[in-house]
Amino acid sequence: MELSAVLTPAPEGGYVAFNPETGTTTQGETVEEALANLREATELYLEEFPLVLTGRPLLTSFRIAKHA
Repeated sequence: MELSAVLTPAPEGGYVAFNPETGTTTQGETVEEALANLREATELYLEEFPLVLTGRPLLTSFRIAKHA
């Protein structure tokens, strides 16, 4: 099963990793560690709450106006 991962730099260092299909979130000091932790967290989540995917998710981005 192929799932999505969104990684963002954490203010204190390292990365926060988020899987939008399940909502699982974790962190790691490196990209590799954050992905490994997300994989483990998501696998544990799916053991309890199986996921039925109806299609491949579409990942995109959008812009908002910058507020002063």
